[in-house]
Amino acid sequence: MSLVRLKIKGISYSQTQNGAYALILNEVEGDRKLPIVIGAFEAQSIAIALEKEIKPPRPLTHDLFKNFSDRFDIVIKQVIIHKLVDGVFYSSIICERDGIEEIIDARTSDAIALALRFNAPIFTYKTILDKAGIFLKFSSKDKEKKDSDDSIMVDEILQEGETIEIESGASDGYTELTIDELEVELKKAVANEDYEKAAKLRDEISKRN
Repeated sequence: MSLVRLKIKGISYSQTQNGAYALILNEVEGDRKLPIVIGAFEAQSIAIALEKEIKPPRPLTHDLFKNFSDRFDIVIKQVIIHKLVDGVFYSSIICERDGIEEIIDARTSDAIALALRFNAPIFTYKTILDKAGIFLKFSSKDKEKKDSDDSIMVDEILQEGETIEIESGASDGYTELTIDELEVELKKAVANEDYEKAAKLRDEISKRN
């Protein structure tokens, strides 16, 4: 079976199902998206890895795993989403130490959070993408509107198994703050280990720059 490389397109959240997030993966050489429902902790960990400028004061679980692996010369070579059963994705982490490869089973959200920290590629099999991948097409109006509809889009994924392209969540009123105020709030969020809020603040600051 042929492998297809994926990249992370975005994360968003559900307003109707507390703690439910959607991770959207995009095939590198194509237009199909692969939606995966993940938990709040995993979404936070993935968002932290994507937001390079946000540094938690203490290591998260996936950061601890990365530090542990570095200490013992263990490298994650790649992650493969290898199975889809009843809407649940199953993944394997391909590790290497002293030239010996090992395969470790993992939840897909954990595997991707680790792949980001090791700069490891993410793959799935073509058969899985053929089954669960979705082609998304937008008009220019749709693209302008989609940012305000993120949570609705995630609810569609959770309730109907359908998806459209998702970017980061809404700004939660941060548009009213100045850059200086945003920076202060960002530092507070990181100090309080509220990384979900920190990621949204960073998104708002990035929009202004």
